Amino acid sequence: MAQRTWPCRSDGLRYTALPFLTKDTKRAAPPSENHAVSRPPDPRCHRARFASGSPPLASDPRDFSNLPNDVLAKIAASFALPNLQAASLVCRAWRDALRPLREGMLFLRWGKRFKHGRGGVRPNLNKALDSFLKGAARGSTLAMVDAGLVYWEMGKKEEGVSLYRRAAELGDPAGQCNLGISYLQAEPPNLKEAVKWLYQASDAGYVRAQYQLALCLHQGRGVDRNLPEAARWYLRAAEGGYVRAMYNTSLCYSVGEGLVRSHRQARKWMKRAADRGHSKAQFEHGLGLFSVGEMMKAVVYLELAIRAGESAAAHVKNVILQQLSASSRDRAMLLADNWRALPSSR
Repeated sequence: MAQRTWPCRSDGLRYTALPFLTKDTKRAAPPSENHAVSRPPDPRCHRARFASGSPPLASDPRDFSNLPNDVLAKIAASFALPNLQAASLVCRAWRDALRPLREGMLFLRWGKRFKHGRGGVRPNLNKALDSFLKGAARGSTLAMVDAGLVYWEMGKKEEGVSLYRRAAELGDPAGQCNLGISYLQAEPPNLKEAVKWLYQASDAGYVRAQYQLALCLHQGRGVDRNLPEAARWYLRAAEGGYVRAMYNTSLCYSVGEGLVRSHRQARKWMKRAADRGHSKAQFEHGLGLFSVGEMMKAVVYLELAIRAGESAAAHVKNVILQQLSASSRDRAMLLADNWRALPSSR
């Protein structure tokens, strides 16, 4: 998959282009009274033009070299490393303003190494947390979310939620999703706040939030029960690769709940979930194959379901095995042994 380049739609920026300056457009913009740091315009900076194409005036705020450092840091707080590096190349002013975030990304990388034992280091959760917190202190929302996850694993949920909230308020979809889920799991739950943050993360395209929001709409938690909207969010999350949403989308199509009933669509999404390791989907897809006479394929999926803990699939599998030849049984078991789940966003 090709790397994203900055800027892109998901980063929330509405600028249509960043053309290079020409001699006619190199006019200095006066410093803003609200700027914490006063600096002359960088002649290497780009200017954005609106769709109208009219040239910006000297005092036009579209001279991005004069963006206050704190504003620029908030805009870039949730950037991944490729986008952050690209933004740092726009001009010298941006490069200097984004230096703390670039440092934060280095701490984030080391935190992941310590957490998962990668890059020749041993797993060390305390060192991982220390690295994540240093990255968070430099404004990286990605580091805030990872530090929150470590605090959550340590049982320090208040500290975790505080970091999720910081990331969420800076527009990070993962932070918004985790904050929403934290509110759902709180005692007592704060359902209104949970749904608010899940909606924001869902609108940003975060598939886990889309699935959780669909569950809230399906169950009427924190929001009026709305099956068509729930099914719509299940489908969006499924199309984004979220396995549990694939399974629920199949069920919606199967019974006509929120979506127009379609056995073909139900079978398609059930198979997609099964191929990505969803145990219940493997069981049900195996039953579906059995019902249409595809015995050997049915055995493969039922065997996979059994290995994933669906013990009820064993009886059906044994019934089918009695109808297969020895070579077909061996072939089915070999296929199950060599099976690998397709990649997904879980």
